[in-house]
Amino acid sequence: MSDFLLSSGQTVVFAGDSITDCGRRDAQAPYGDGYVHQCIDLITARYPQRQFNYTNTGISGNTVQDLRGRWQEDVLLHQPDWITIKIGINDLHRNLSQTPDAVPPELYEECYRDILTRSREAGARLVLIDPFYLAAGAEPGSHEATVLALLPEYIEIVHRFVEEFETLHVRTHELYQEQLKYRPAATFCPEPVHPNASGHLVIAHGLLETWGW
Repeated sequence: MSDFLLSSGQTVVFAGDSITDCGRRDAQAPYGDGYVHQCIDLITARYPQRQFNYTNTGISGNTVQDLRGRWQEDVLLHQPDWITIKIGINDLHRNLSQTPDAVPPELYEECYRDILTRSREAGARLVLIDPFYLAAGAEPGSHEATVLALLPEYIEIVHRFVEEFETLHVRTHELYQEQLKYRPAATFCPEPVHPNASGHLVIAHGLLETWGW
């Protein structure tokens, strides 16, 4: 008997920023060409007898504050059985840049808690996907080093919510750091934020394992 947690007929909504979007609103509609599409293809290949309703609602450049603003219309309106959330690196970068729409950790926590509370009230099951930064061994004082030093604050908030809301969890940053012990970052990402196809497959594999694929 399969241990796969998704049941035939369920609705799955993928929410997030550009890493989830991946052209889903343009040439790569409707699922993008990243981990979302890879997950869908792999689920279809392994479980041809099961039918699912998938929606990718990722929007490039989004922060968790943006997600909160569109959560009802873009996510909950689909009446999802499952929601995956991958958000945080834009929040961190805007906080470092001190832009008017900066999202420091305390605001990140406030907005994230709100969308999780609303999702739980709607009856959806949740998978939280850690923000990540695909770099290792950054030079002290460099931008990369600054990002890597701040990132754990955002990741720790996600980890606390995993426990509090009893969600499933993909430790994306840890998965990449394990890969970087054996391969250069360029194997997975032309720059530290946006993975290539191989990098997206690491996310997809982590998410599918979490679902018991």
